[in-house]
Amino acid sequence: MADEAANRFARKADSRVGPGGRGGEQSPLQARAAFIQNWSWESVIGFNQGACQRGKAQHGHNSETHEKVRLEWEEIRRRTLTLLETRDFLFRCHRSAPFLFFNGNTFAEIGRRLIDVLFADLARGRRREAASLAAHYIAGVLDREAMVLGIEALAESAELRPGDRVRTLKGSLRGVVKRILPDGRVAWWPDKHETELMALPESLLKEREK
Repeated sequence: MADEAANRFARKADSRVGPGGRGGEQSPLQARAAFIQNWSWESVIGFNQGACQRGKAQHGHNSETHEKVRLEWEEIRRRTLTLLETRDFLFRCHRSAPFLFFNGNTFAEIGRRLIDVLFADLARGRRREAASLAAHYIAGVLDREAMVLGIEALAESAELRPGDRVRTLKGSLRGVVKRILPDGRVAWWPDKHETELMALPESLLKEREK
């Protein structure tokens, strides 16, 4: 199965998911493996068929691009690439539009599943947000730099200290850590709020200094 294959490739990757600054050697996006090796083109077709069925659209091939993308997929999927290069390849496949409908959904779903497996050690909320960022980039609704910075931030340690500037995973609230409770929860004060909030450390991201 594709998911089992992705899990094997995760164990082979040269670098593990962990702290890493932008472009750093420990960035999770610099892990290297043949991440999509066990996703044949037939499985990609299956993803598109499912997307078309859910969207009540006709499944079919784009006669101008389908064969070209299929050949490139079968060649690229056996290569060892970084995780970021794999994201970029899935984005290019979407833009080439080998299917009549739901190209973005098709390749974004592959990217989402890949991240969900490779980041299995992250807390569920962080893993889900990382998968969402990857999928939105592949679908063309999030720029590359925002995706890179977002995933690297989500992969960083959840260790926080009083005085740290933090934000929620989706960035809807920002504030300052006030204290760390004995049970590990974080007491923090959101900007422009009059109430102290409690949160698990993995539900907050430390904001990087500009």
